[in-house]
Amino acid sequence: MLQSIYIQNYALIDTLDISFTSGFSVITGETGAGKSIILGAIGLLLGQRADSKAIKKGAGKCIVEARFNISACRMEEFFRKLDLEYDPDECILRRELYASGKSRAFINDTPASLAQMKELGEKLIDVHSQHQNLLLNTEGFQLNILDILAQDGQETDTYQKLFSDYRRVCKQLEDFTAQAEQSRKDEDYIRFQLEQLEDASLREGEQAELEQEAQTLSHAEDIKAGLYKVDQIISSDESSTLSALKECRQTLQSMTRVYAAAQEWAERLESCYIDLKELSHEIANAQEEVDFDPARLDFINERLNLIYSLQQKHHVQTVEELIAITDGYREKLNAITSFDDRIGALTAQKDGLYRQVLQQAAVLTRMRTEAAAQVEKHMQEMLVPLGMPNVRFAVELTPRKEPDAKGMDSVTFLFSANKNGTLQNVASVASGGEIARVMLSLKAMIAGAVKLPTIIFDEIDTGVSGSIAEKMALIMQQMGNCNRQVISITHLPQIAARGTTHYKVYKEDTETGTHSHIRLLTDEERVREIANMLSGATLTEAAMNNARELLGITL
Repeated sequence: MLQSIYIQNYALIDTLDISFTSGFSVITGETGAGKSIILGAIGLLLGQRADSKAIKKGAGKCIVEARFNISACRMEEFFRKLDLEYDPDECILRRELYASGKSRAFINDTPASLAQMKELGEKLIDVHSQHQNLLLNTEGFQLNILDILAQDGQETDTYQKLFSDYRRVCKQLEDFTAQAEQSRKDEDYIRFQLEQLEDASLREGEQAELEQEAQTLSHAEDIKAGLYKVDQIISSDESSTLSALKECRQTLQSMTRVYAAAQEWAERLESCYIDLKELSHEIANAQEEVDFDPARLDFINERLNLIYSLQQKHHVQTVEELIAITDGYREKLNAITSFDDRIGALTAQKDGLYRQVLQQAAVLTRMRTEAAAQVEKHMQEMLVPLGMPNVRFAVELTPRKEPDAKGMDSVTFLFSANKNGTLQNVASVASGGEIARVMLSLKAMIAGAVKLPTIIFDEIDTGVSGSIAEKMALIMQQMGNCNRQVISITHLPQIAARGTTHYKVYKEDTETGTHSHIRLLTDEERVREIANMLSGATLTEAAMNNARELLGITL
């Protein structure tokens, strides 16, 4: 239940702090007094878009804060899910709007997102303004009413999950089929490129090896001559390096008996001698192996030319990159050959989900059909006393060709206020006053199912007067008596007189400008306010007596 609203520096409001009670309350005031301003401020608490122009001129920011008692709402799980502090006796929603255009939202003094505030606000309060009558022309609104009365929330959640899975698989199948078609178009090209690369029989490190061998073969004569020269120097005759080392070693060895240090040097020379002798053998063998082979050089050059041409064609620098491209082409061909299997599997999955979607949609249709009968019966019972003795109200459920996010049902509310009149879409044939009565009846019907703690009607009495207005007031009064808070903003005295509490919105002109205020009226002030609503600017004794009569005050 809405306990209080505090507004500061919003539009024409300097400061407003008003408390509300349970039951049925009314708000009256002249046109332009500021009733819409208060509703606009409440809209900020429901997550509506903020406009810095709404800040009172000269102020840096505006504040709108509402306090609710939510002890009867069972919202512990909701607050736990949002990681918010839960206090059943006092839930505070606050919105701060700055002149810079920035906006901040708070739930129980904890910063919150607008989405969180909107989600919570929709569970606490429902504002029915005149523009909402246009919702009667939208199929989504009509279907939502059926779902509320059918209490098919769990079944709807199951359906929407199945439908979401179905649409996801449809998208996967669509994308995969398009990919398969494009790949098949490219298959010949891919196969040709792969065959060319596979024919090359490339291996890692091959390019460096071939390039080195090509260099060796190209300079074979120079290499052979150099190796021969080195071999001659090391070991060709008695004056070779090996002979000199051997002689030096022997000389040092002979000195070891008289000069101990010579022993170590002799050993080191022995090691050098062995290493050099092994090196001499390796060079001699290499000299024998190095030979100019024109056929081998031609083969290597052809092989390198193939590698270079493939690298240029595929815009890479190494054999390893060519091998990676080969593997990629091979994977693409393997994928193409597996497309049919994958498409078959997705098709089977899609068909299975489609059957489940249709089965769950049938469950919703059955529940909605039962709810439609309730709507027709209830609306007949509600509208006849509201001055429509010949009214007929029907809910038409038409199956769709294909399921959508809401199921397989297309819903239309049909209406006729005249005897033997043709049933037509309610928004197309109902007058303004008739639509107001239809909407009030619908709200009264769904209020119990939704269990909203607070409902605000903004001039739902448009287009009605007299006894019909009084009957509409009785409906709102009854709604307020069912552990619910109903607030009606009205211009009709018949409705204003039915309120348990009565608030008046008024403007006041001062030296600093025009300011809007709201206050709770006393019993005597109520009489005068309703008398003014009856007689206009000139307050008459007859109007005062009429007001007392409407209020049930004994003269």
